[in-house]
Amino acid sequence: MDYFWELFFGGLTRGAIYALIALGYTMVYGIIELINFAHGEIYMIGAFTALIVAGVLSMMGFSGISILVLASLVAVIYSMSYGFTLEKIAYRPLRHAPRLSPLISAIGMSIFLQNYVLLAQTSDFLPFPRLIPKFEFMKPYYSTMAESDLLIILVAAVAMILLTMLIKFTKMGKAMRATAQNRKMAMLVGVNVDRIISTTFIIGSALAALGGVLIASHIGQINFYIGFIAGIKAFTAAVLGGIGSIPGAVLGSLVLGWTESFGTGYISSDYEDVFAFSLLVLILIFRPAGILGRSTTQKV
Repeated sequence: MDYFWELFFGGLTRGAIYALIALGYTMVYGIIELINFAHGEIYMIGAFTALIVAGVLSMMGFSGISILVLASLVAVIYSMSYGFTLEKIAYRPLRHAPRLSPLISAIGMSIFLQNYVLLAQTSDFLPFPRLIPKFEFMKPYYSTMAESDLLIILVAAVAMILLTMLIKFTKMGKAMRATAQNRKMAMLVGVNVDRIISTTFIIGSALAALGGVLIASHIGQINFYIGFIAGIKAFTAAVLGGIGSIPGAVLGSLVLGWTESFGTGYISSDYEDVFAFSLLVLILIFRPAGILGRSTTQKV
């Protein structure tokens, strides 16, 4: 039974990371119906920023959890600036272009950011320091989950609760929902649509960076390509749950995480990606809008 719970919490950890990235995909799609393929690279940039900051702080004498907190904070802020800039230069000028144009721009930005980090850093995997401290109360549970699993699940849960409260109970959230439902009507009632779209990219980038730092600290290594794979998986999770739906993105991420974990644990780790994409194909055949998607869905 311990093995089952190990796979369960492993899948929950994967799902939490996918959810942090998938929320960015689904929020942007909900607002402007764009699939931001460069979103995975923001996740990768967040991890690299944290690695650099952690190295500097270590040389300055910082240690343990203080490095993790400060490195995460800098990575989130830095990635938010990337998300804001990306929207400004790559998507806003194409706001009224045919839908294929911003999609191609997104793919181009994804490739550009990958190669930018490749040239600025290295093509090799870099070791990421283990910044998460040991918790004494976790000792009885080491056979099923580690400290990093617990931290990832808790941070992801808090981030999702705060995001839900932001969207449901704040003026900004109401403006985001109004923009998602009808952009022109939102403009007519005084909503600054450009600011809302930029804010959506900024929030999505912050969540992705948080995911990047946590998974890098959990796995212990990063390279310039981690954003592509994680981004594709998170996009799959968003589609699985019903892209444009925030609860759908979270549910799709958890389902994907558990599918990969149990599939690799009980069958073979060689087919990890096969399990994920087979599930997506099945869902799209029998429920094309995703698990929680509807033809008249409320997107954000």
